[in-house]
Amino acid sequence: MQRQAVVPATMQNIYERFHYAPAVRIGPWITCAGQVGRDASMKVVEGEEAQIIQAWENVKLVLAEAGAGFEHVYSMMTYHVDIQAQLALFCEVKDRYILRTQPPPAWTGVGVTALTFPGQIVEIQVNAYVP
Repeated sequence: MQRQAVVPATMQNIYERFHYAPAVRIGPWITCAGQVGRDASMKVVEGEEAQIIQAWENVKLVLAEAGAGFEHVYSMMTYHVDIQAQLALFCEVKDRYILRTQPPPAWTGVGVTALTFPGQIVEIQVNAYVP
């Protein structure tokens, strides 16, 4: 099977600037790179909840570009700056996107000291399967 880069139009600048694909699709398998709470102009979204929502919206955008949705996600890994303080809010927001999928995906959450750019508080990486 051939590997295909998945690049939504609003993420083309990331693909060109940093030389990474927001996702890669190989047949029915989709691996999404970690998505953070930044807008199309690469600006980090202000506010904890708003940033977490934007990270999920970026995941949604990448999945849609690959022909998938949250119902296709079977695993996810999340990275959190100050995971203990953020976990309750993160779970509340996550459930707005993932709770509708049954069974829920396997999930690993990891606390980190920093993410790529200053001010980022969460990064969400998912894997999906579209039969």
